[in-house]
Amino acid sequence: MRQTRTRQSSRRTQELGNGVDRFDFRFAPAYRRLGLIFGVMPRTAWVQVGRETLEAHFGPWRVTTPLRNIAGIEVTGPYAFIKTAGPARLAVTDRGLTFATNGERGVLIRFHDSVPGLEPLGVLHHPELTVTVTDVDGLASLLRSHLVDADAAA
Repeated sequence: MRQTRTRQSSRRTQELGNGVDRFDFRFAPAYRRLGLIFGVMPRTAWVQVGRETLEAHFGPWRVTTPLRNIAGIEVTGPYAFIKTAGPARLAVTDRGLTFATNGERGVLIRFHDSVPGLEPLGVLHHPELTVTVTDVDGLASLLRSHLVDADAAA
């Protein structure tokens, strides 16, 4: 496994082999303390991009979708602590899902088809997911490259 240092932190983005990249979340101290209550900690929070699949883990919450379901990528932030800290967060205005461990920056991932992720029955679906990984620019770039690949294949 090859590891690459990121510019924002000593945490690392991992290339796991077989075309799989794993991005750790960047935890601000206040977010870390609050996240512990909900089972969100560095060992339970990551985003993994494979050859065909995106998986986001955030304590007990999971989002998994084919890369071809990704409609757009945007770097966003900053975020209000009260709206993002702690458990996975649902935006009541658009049903977007947020996995946040800091209030600075994240990657907003929009989907063609909404995905389950907040509740265990999969009844509620989300049109987008925001993740606050350590290497925001690296994840955004990698996901954008898959968008280009999908456009070329169409």
